[in-house]
Amino acid sequence: MSYPLHDLQQQSQHPFHPTVHRLNSSSQFNNHGYGPGLNGQDSEDESLYSHHGIPNHCGTICSSSSQNSLFHHQDSGLSEERHPHVRSFADSSRTPSTDPVLHKGKGRRDGPSESDSETFSDSRSDAVMSPNASTTAGADVDLFGPFRGPDDGRYTGYSPSSDALLSLLEHKKSPLAGHHYRYDPPSTPNNPIPDQQQLPPFNPYTAWTIEKGVPLAREEIEGIMLDLTRKFGFQQDNMRNQLDAFMTMLDSRASRMSPALALTTIHADYIGGENANYRKWYFAAQLDLDDHMGYHSAPGKNKRVNLASMVPQPGAVDIETHESLAMAEEHWKARMNNMSHFDRARQVALYLLIWGEASQIRFLPECLCFIYKCAEDFYLSPECQQLINPVPEGLYLRDVISPLYRFIRDQGYEVQGDRYVKRERDHDSVIGYDDINQAFWSPEGIERVRLQDRKRLVDIHIAKRWGALGHVDWESSFRKTYTEKRTWLHLAVNFTRIWIIHVVMYWYFTAYNTPFLYTDENASESGVQWTIVALGGAIATLIMLLGVFCEFMFIPLTWQNTTMLIQRLIILIVVLILNVAPTLYICLYNRTGLASQAVGIAHFVVSVITTLVFAIVPSNQLFGGSSKTSRKNLASQTFTASFPRLKGSDRALSIFLWMLVFGCKLVESYFFLARSFRDPLKALYAERIPNCRDKYLGGALCSIMPVFTVVIMFVVDLVLFFLDTYLWYVIWNTIFSVVLSYRLGISVWTPWRSIFSRLPKRIYAKLLATADMDVKYKPKVLCSQVWNAIVISMYREHLLSIEHVQRLLYQQVPSENEAKMTLKAPTFFVSQEDSSIKAEFYPYRSEAERRINFFAQSLSTPIPEAVPVDEMPTFTVLVPHYSEKTLLSLREIIREEDQNTRVTLLEYLKQLHSVEWDNFVRDTKILAEETSMFEGAGAFGLSGFEGDKESHRDSGKNNDDLPFYSIGFKSAAPEYTLRTRIWASLRTQTLYRTVSGFMNYSKAIKLLYRIENPEIVAQFGGNGDRLERELDRLSRQKFKFVVSMQRFTKFSKEEAENAEFLLRAYPQLQIAYLDERPPEIEGEDPVVYSVLIDGTCELMPDGKRRPRYRIRLPGNPILGDGKSDNQNHAIIFARGEYVQLVDANQDNYLEEALKIRNVLGEFEQLHMPQISPYSPQITSKDVPEPVAIVGAREYIFSENIGVLGDVAAGKEQTFGTLTQRMMAKIGGKLHYGHPDFLNFIFMTTRGGVSKAQKGLHLNEDIYAGMTAFNRGGRIKHTEYYQCGKGRDLGFGSILNFNTKIGTGMGEQMLSREYYYLGTQLPLDRFLTFYYAHPGFHINNIFIMLAVQLFMISMLFIGAMASSVEVCADVTQDDCVNLVPVYDWIKRCVMSIFIVFFIAFLPLFLQELMERGFLRSLIRLGKHFMSLSPLFEVFVTQIYTNSILTNLSFGGARYIGTGRGFATTRTPFTLLYSRFAGPSLYLGMRTLLMLIFASMTMWVPHLIYFWVSVLALVISPFIFNPHQFAFTEFLLDYREFLRWLSRGNSRTHVSSWISYCRTLRTRITGYKRKRLGHPSEKLGGDIPKAHFSVIFVSEIVLPLLQAILCVICYMFVRSFPSGVTNQGGAVYTSGLLRVAIFALGPIVVNATVLAGLFALSLILGPLMNMCCAKFGSIMAAIAHGVAVLSLLGFFEALWALESWNGSQAILGIIAAIAVQRFVFKVLTAVFLTREFKHDETNRAWWTGKWHGRGLGMYAISQPLREYVCKIIEMSMFACDFLMGHIILFLLFPICLVPWIDRWHSTMLFWLRPSKQIRPPIFSAKLRAQRRLVAWTYGTLFLLLLAVFVMLIAGPLMFPQYMPKDLGKTIPV
Repeated sequence: MSYPLHDLQQQSQHPFHPTVHRLNSSSQFNNHGYGPGLNGQDSEDESLYSHHGIPNHCGTICSSSSQNSLFHHQDSGLSEERHPHVRSFADSSRTPSTDPVLHKGKGRRDGPSESDSETFSDSRSDAVMSPNASTTAGADVDLFGPFRGPDDGRYTGYSPSSDALLSLLEHKKSPLAGHHYRYDPPSTPNNPIPDQQQLPPFNPYTAWTIEKGVPLAREEIEGIMLDLTRKFGFQQDNMRNQLDAFMTMLDSRASRMSPALALTTIHADYIGGENANYRKWYFAAQLDLDDHMGYHSAPGKNKRVNLASMVPQPGAVDIETHESLAMAEEHWKARMNNMSHFDRARQVALYLLIWGEASQIRFLPECLCFIYKCAEDFYLSPECQQLINPVPEGLYLRDVISPLYRFIRDQGYEVQGDRYVKRERDHDSVIGYDDINQAFWSPEGIERVRLQDRKRLVDIHIAKRWGALGHVDWESSFRKTYTEKRTWLHLAVNFTRIWIIHVVMYWYFTAYNTPFLYTDENASESGVQWTIVALGGAIATLIMLLGVFCEFMFIPLTWQNTTMLIQRLIILIVVLILNVAPTLYICLYNRTGLASQAVGIAHFVVSVITTLVFAIVPSNQLFGGSSKTSRKNLASQTFTASFPRLKGSDRALSIFLWMLVFGCKLVESYFFLARSFRDPLKALYAERIPNCRDKYLGGALCSIMPVFTVVIMFVVDLVLFFLDTYLWYVIWNTIFSVVLSYRLGISVWTPWRSIFSRLPKRIYAKLLATADMDVKYKPKVLCSQVWNAIVISMYREHLLSIEHVQRLLYQQVPSENEAKMTLKAPTFFVSQEDSSIKAEFYPYRSEAERRINFFAQSLSTPIPEAVPVDEMPTFTVLVPHYSEKTLLSLREIIREEDQNTRVTLLEYLKQLHSVEWDNFVRDTKILAEETSMFEGAGAFGLSGFEGDKESHRDSGKNNDDLPFYSIGFKSAAPEYTLRTRIWASLRTQTLYRTVSGFMNYSKAIKLLYRIENPEIVAQFGGNGDRLERELDRLSRQKFKFVVSMQRFTKFSKEEAENAEFLLRAYPQLQIAYLDERPPEIEGEDPVVYSVLIDGTCELMPDGKRRPRYRIRLPGNPILGDGKSDNQNHAIIFARGEYVQLVDANQDNYLEEALKIRNVLGEFEQLHMPQISPYSPQITSKDVPEPVAIVGAREYIFSENIGVLGDVAAGKEQTFGTLTQRMMAKIGGKLHYGHPDFLNFIFMTTRGGVSKAQKGLHLNEDIYAGMTAFNRGGRIKHTEYYQCGKGRDLGFGSILNFNTKIGTGMGEQMLSREYYYLGTQLPLDRFLTFYYAHPGFHINNIFIMLAVQLFMISMLFIGAMASSVEVCADVTQDDCVNLVPVYDWIKRCVMSIFIVFFIAFLPLFLQELMERGFLRSLIRLGKHFMSLSPLFEVFVTQIYTNSILTNLSFGGARYIGTGRGFATTRTPFTLLYSRFAGPSLYLGMRTLLMLIFASMTMWVPHLIYFWVSVLALVISPFIFNPHQFAFTEFLLDYREFLRWLSRGNSRTHVSSWISYCRTLRTRITGYKRKRLGHPSEKLGGDIPKAHFSVIFVSEIVLPLLQAILCVICYMFVRSFPSGVTNQGGAVYTSGLLRVAIFALGPIVVNATVLAGLFALSLILGPLMNMCCAKFGSIMAAIAHGVAVLSLLGFFEALWALESWNGSQAILGIIAAIAVQRFVFKVLTAVFLTREFKHDETNRAWWTGKWHGRGLGMYAISQPLREYVCKIIEMSMFACDFLMGHIILFLLFPICLVPWIDRWHSTMLFWLRPSKQIRPPIFSAKLRAQRRLVAWTYGTLFLLLLAVFVMLIAGPLMFPQYMPKDLGKTIPV
């Protein structure tokens, strides 16, 4: 239920309305005894930190006077973010008085700077005043000012007043009525603040004033921007927006340096400095040559020159002097140094105006540089200076941006009907953002830009190019600069070095260990061994050659590129000859002797050198591939290979890490894999199988069977060789990271207990800007305010009870001298070290404990020094929002989601957060009682009640209070329902949680400013309102918050009300949205605007707010996957120097927000040298590489919410801490989204905060990290700051997220960024990049590949073991020695087991380091008891499938994963259809192989494989809530049968046929034709995959698998099946039998379908009139026949195999493989595109083809549909049987007593006492459910019995079964 906000507003105007009264506490706190009465003489408790001197005050505090002062420090930091109905309160002035204290130097603050004593120099009394202290009476000092105001916590005023809280703390009960409060209405545009007239004019840029000596006044800068706007045709709102942005940036910089230097450094960052992207581009594109001749001078081009345009520019230097790049750069620097401040401001202003209106062109940084260059040249021209009339507004957008935008849009979209639809193009045929941008990197690219009259833009005088931009023919100006062809061959190019290292080393090991394969054991052929081993060099060269050949496919074949590749090719061929020739010589001509040995050794040396060079040197630098100094490669070097340098120690650590990884890996792999492979190889390679002969192939098959086996085993070992590396990487990376965490001090194993006793001093030393403070209070007074604010914020969020708060707060108590007060620290700080103090300071293992622990621990790490608040840089928090929940409605909280949900959201949250709910209820009762004092006690039916815990919990929980405990309110008044909605929203993943959390920055800024500047209170003379407004102004100056609500104008009424509530609660919040208006001219595109509003914008009569800025765009900006475009359109409204990117499912806390100045210090720009960056004293070596991104930790607040939520949280937690910590240290960290801080200027001048090409940039944020990394930006990671983050909680949503990550990784592998990184990074950094990013996913692929290859090898070994006697004696002739092979099997299983389970190591060690041994053991134990290893296996397969599918079919798209609680049961059919393709089919095929292997050669190690393979089949159902509730299980069965049979008479979304069609459209694609039929919605926008791409995955690999399976079966059938009458052996052919049993069902189905088609054509027209279900009946007949024929063929095969189970299963495996191959070929080769509707399917069954809207297709479609139906029949039979087998496997679990309760405990981690209740149904519904359960239960049991009899019957009653059918039927 959502309430109308205006009603609440009207209610709140009444002076005695609870909202009003509550929000106005007394201005006379001293009446309550809360005046401090310090008189400047408060003395510290001398023995404050010594244990024996601390009174045990953890219980009730004795005297009221001590209570009176209790809160004088506690909420100095409760933020001042006001609710719209909230007023601030009068504030006493404070007079500073105390000693000067610690003075810190600049730089980092860490442990060593702290003394061992934490008593803050207790030898002095607070009464001693500093020499410069004021003599004002200390009684005026108010340390409790911030808490006097409204509650500005997360309940935005809807909570008890401050009076109530103070009174409760004093008396532990609710306050009594006694005061009437004065209410000042809020300031609105029509109702100015009463004393507004006395205030000076508001200046938002306080550091940029005339008094500060600014080089240009604000009015002058505005004049510059107005002038530029008139000359270039920018929009007025763009000008106003960028003026504010520029002024904010200047103000931010000028707050910590001189204004002139601020302007210069901004100019240096944007235009002229060493790290400015514009300057880098200027030289890369050789524009310095262009400028100095007045025309483009691309080297090596013969062209006619327009002599009239060859006018040297003003100040030109002779062109000869510019051939030297260094000289050109010196000249540039001199020019920048001599530039006037006016010109600097003008250049930055021009860039900002161009950027601010550029829309999608903001993704093209160098294109923007080119546009800016043209504009700058035009501005300097006489024509521009002589302009009198302004050009029309919007000219820039119309002539420059819109044509480029239309080109970009038309690459991806086309018009169909009246709307844009995505073109069916893959990336290789789309000229994307990067292709366009790279055209401007080089003179050759710029030269291709032509006008519509075919004239080149470069032939026009530079001053006239701006005017010509509107006439450019962009279509002919761009081409692909890198081809993102969808193929696996990208891996051959990008990761060549990985393949070389592994394949060559594996060759060295294996060739060395198997000399018996290639040498004569009786002769001395050591030279042969040397040279065969040395062939590794030839393998390395071949891999390099493959990479070079593939590179021809991906990079444009310009003359330069082609020359480079051919040159590389020739050299590689020479190297290959060098590595092969010695082998030919030795093996063919000279196998023995010293010469042979010498040549062999020399060959080996050459081989090792070859391998080392190819493995270490990046391929782009091989053979002089790129010179860093030449102008020719400057662009490539600048934009793709300017990797930030690592510090010496970090680089050494990086190299050492990889030496350890590969050292351990090579030793372990040699002994465990390569050496152990020797024995099975020796046993099998010369093996000859006795008595083996195929009917048609003779003995050939038998002789090659061992060879096939050896080859497959060899490949399995090679895959395991790859996996070993990742295993060792995880181990060593984890160990290094753990050691690093110990060194940093963020481990519980560092001196943990002392972190609390040292905490007060660390708060003072690290969070407060003490170095710059004129300190007037002792440190304890200052840090007490910070600590109390943190405690109160937790109380306000209901994490702490009032009793906990009393024990945690600093208090003022009377000293021995009654005239003095002393400040007493809570015993909490020393209780952690003193076990004798028994007190509960927070609930055990609660959120409060976690937050306080992390806060204390984080301050023990090295932290950059804080600067004063008024000197800190301005920053913006940016949140992209699409459709995420803003605030939960009452309906969502207190009603079940649907009939499958067994609990309301509120009930579930109360179980998860029971302590917090109790605190919330107590708070609500206080509020209700407080309200009842004004409205009469009867208003809420309340009597007075005691506030202590006991009375609330016991007597308080009477019937009258039940509504409070059940739903949180008793009155339906909006503020009560709203409180419950907020409480629930703060514990789910809502935007409100994010906004209210990150608004803590505002509170933190105000708190820190008050603490560090006590004189601010005195300055306002007790006027609380003016003080509050001053703090508010400061907060708004330093911190901005923008939410980009893409769908704002399309919000539902409830969503719009929630957004409006956000704006009223947080007026500082800004919302950017897209406003689409009808086109100005009929038939044109709609007009789209970027709009910004905030909480102070005027409300218009239609209820909307008047926009602050409204900037027209060239068209709809959402051209990509949405998020990056959403960020891009809102980025122009960001302000300041840094931007923090946050998702709409995150959270933040006050104690973390207090560290914001320290985090911003990580950018290393807070203490910049006070010297111009253009000064000749500064050389390029003096300029450090800029910090582009600062990463932050994330706490996953969805941990502990069941096993799946905790697994997802654990992965995210280890990646965000343990992995990134090490990656940042060794230079491998990128940008992973949120909550990272970004350097605003660095990122926005290099393409923005993300990339946006649809599909390709699905994981948009990682590309920003790669761009920053490639272009020289450093990326750091902070350990001391963390935000909250929600993760997926349910099986489906977690796997949706994994699918999105996996498909996104598939797209990354196609991208040019991977090409640049893979071919240019030094080896150690390349390995770091590879194993941290693509290596993880390739490792998953290798794991699943190893499992499948291992199972195939088991087929071969099992086939031999079942057909021939196994013996250990090699000399026997009639048996095969497979004993070494069995040992090999055990080792392989062990390897795969270790690789899977190493995934748990990082989480275990991370928990061990941060929470201790017991907690880590418990968490891991809970994971294992909840079967999380099964989930891990399944996730690995989902990752693998998503990448494989993406690289074959494409179709990567954003998947909204959903963040809700996973309490709802998902129907069986939904799970089956979702996971059959990715996992269940593979799992079932693998299961059959495993059954065969277990029957033929059982070893106990296979138990692990049984667990893993079953995980692939049943995981979705095991982790489905209430899967085993008996009635639900049977209802599921009914739904499954319905799902199978639906959709044949009329369209149905949830039907097997629509699932089947969707499955094949990945290959066939959809027809573009649309009929407007409703069923077209069933089809998505899946593009047709290119045949060349799917040829390998859909035809070659299935064929290979079919061949291998058939070979195994043929081998088993190659032994005598009987004896002829003459006594000779009878040999049969397995090939014929496989063909019959694979193709037989297909032939039966084809025959039946042909007959039914004829029948439907004849009877259809008649039957459809009388029988609506005719189509369904026809389909049911065909489907029934398909199922029965499949079962019949299976039983027949078993009978032919004389009831030999293992051989029958092998036959089934072979038949399935052949059928699968046939269907893949039919689908890929013979099926045309699919219609988006399902008319043809229904036409087939009903016989009605006319009137379907098929047009001419009605002639061809029946034949196509016939092929489809043949495939569908077999698929139906497969799905029918598979679905039943899975249900049969699950059924026994349903019979376990209380299984639903145990299962729920496993999934949700809730105690049985808190179990989710069963759903409540009406009597009628219960009866219906019982009837269905009985009916379908009987049917299920009947089918189960049939199934069991088909399997068990022949085994139980062999005497009744036909024998030796094989002799009777000769197949």
